Amino acid sequence: MQLQQLRYFTAVAETLHFTRAAERVHVSQPSLSQQIRALEQELGADLFRRARGNIALTDAGEALLPLARRILADTDTARREVQEVAQLRRGRVRLGATPSLCTGLLPQVLRTFHDLHPGIEILVEESGSHDLVRELARGALDLALVVLPLPSSSPALSTVELLREDLVAVSSPAAPAPPAPLRISDLAGEPLVMFRHGYDLRDLTVAACRAEGFEPSFTVEGGEMDAVLGFVRAGLGVAVVPAMVAEGAGGDLRVTPLAGPGLRRTIGLAHRSDVAPPRAARELQRVLLDSRAAGRRQTASASTRV
Repeated sequence: MQLQQLRYFTAVAETLHFTRAAERVHVSQPSLSQQIRALEQELGADLFRRARGNIALTDAGEALLPLARRILADTDTARREVQEVAQLRRGRVRLGATPSLCTGLLPQVLRTFHDLHPGIEILVEESGSHDLVRELARGALDLALVVLPLPSSSPALSTVELLREDLVAVSSPAAPAPPAPLRISDLAGEPLVMFRHGYDLRDLTVAACRAEGFEPSFTVEGGEMDAVLGFVRAGLGVAVVPAMVAEGAGGDLRVTPLAGPGLRRTIGLAHRSDVAPPRAARELQRVLLDSRAAGRRQTASASTRV
């Protein structure tokens, strides 16, 4: 049974005339009659009574008509749904990102994407890079913003560098001001507010302290980005955070640059290499890469002015 045959059948059933039905579906009358005969042979029953030019539905035709209409309606709905997704009128993107990027980079990027494609639903999962890599591997995410390089045990992922950002120290203005620029060795004995285990910034900060020959001391640990910034505001200690986050945190934090060579991290955009992201995810990927290019142009312009 073919959809074309069902369309021809419903056209005849609604017009009760083979010639007018053929005109409606833009096919020759002999071709339409042939397809109706083929459908009747496949179903094993006559669908129409043909007597002296008069056409009427048989009992079998009466039974088939509502089913055919429903099948054709569902087919049209399926076609529209797929076309809307293909044309980015509808769809969904599952994006993973580290909490610092959710605070700093993503709001404006997602605003741009939403303005371009308001019908696309955006689902954001906020977690550390290790967790996001696992979610990508099991197919729970389409894209993820992760810290590079990836762990050596990571599954096969395709990555592209998105940005590099400096880290800075933030502290409460009510606390004694640290030396500026701040050397990592200055953090020895300094109370630190520290992120939870598995958090990329925790690993980076602790590794930098150990490279200087000391173990960092924590007053509070285990928080996400918003909690860490809140603890710092309360004067519980110093935290090392991305400059982008510090800039967006408002004027109630003291921001101190780190002495050269400082600390930097590289953010990459990742997806599974064995599965092509859906079109909506590819479009978000384009917006993210465009934001990277715009950021580089701004940096180059600022360097030229200096």
